[in-house]
Amino acid sequence: MTVFDAVLLGLLQALGEFLPISSSAHLALLPYLRGMEYQGIAFDIMLHAATLLAVLLYFAKDWFVLIKNGLTKPFAPQGRMLWYLAAATAPAGIAGLFLKDTAEQAFRNPLMMAGCLMAFACLLWWADRRGSENKEGDIFSVPFKTVFLIGCAQALAIMPGVSRSGITITAALLLGLTRGAGARISFLLSAPIIAGAALMEITHLSASDFNAALIWGFVSAFLGALVVIGGLMKYIKTHSFDVFVYYRILLGLFIIGFYFWK
Repeated sequence: MTVFDAVLLGLLQALGEFLPISSSAHLALLPYLRGMEYQGIAFDIMLHAATLLAVLLYFAKDWFVLIKNGLTKPFAPQGRMLWYLAAATAPAGIAGLFLKDTAEQAFRNPLMMAGCLMAFACLLWWADRRGSENKEGDIFSVPFKTVFLIGCAQALAIMPGVSRSGITITAALLLGLTRGAGARISFLLSAPIIAGAALMEITHLSASDFNAALIWGFVSAFLGALVVIGGLMKYIKTHSFDVFVYYRILLGLFIIGFYFWK
């Protein structure tokens, strides 16, 4: 892998992990279009580690409050949320543990991926319209049932094209949260999932895997993730998710067209 390709994949990981556009679809599509070989487990681990570090750093104040209160005041609102997030991670963790390979094989078909991109884009559009008047913006007042249901929705992201951030934000909007609160919970929920994905594969990592491409991929994914998270949090204060909906539909149509053209 060249450094250029590694940087591209790192940026795609950052964009796809936190924007509601599906990282799995983009990471599968780019190597296919450029004729690249699979980048390897070590590279995947480093991209996950980079985006995990970014979300922990960006929400460092939130994590400090959650962990401190979760351990010392577990029944206070800011303490309960830590355990709510932990419980809400379980459905996606179980799905990933038992169904990831099956889902990837079943939905790796480009047409299925394109279908997921477009279908869940339409769902996001509907949720955004329905949730435009939502008033619940304080994540610490969100009840357990709501957080857990968002976590259950996150389990659907094992299917390429669904988008983890897209489906969790969609669920949050449908359950009464504002765009900002929904995105914030989505990003907080991403940390244990990303960490779990990296830990499951870390035993495959060896010193010989470290090279310039891997390092630059890590750097681009980390810096890109910081920019993407901050940019999205500011963007949705005054804008809808329409641009991402249209992009997903166009990408889905492109994949379908490319599939039948090649």
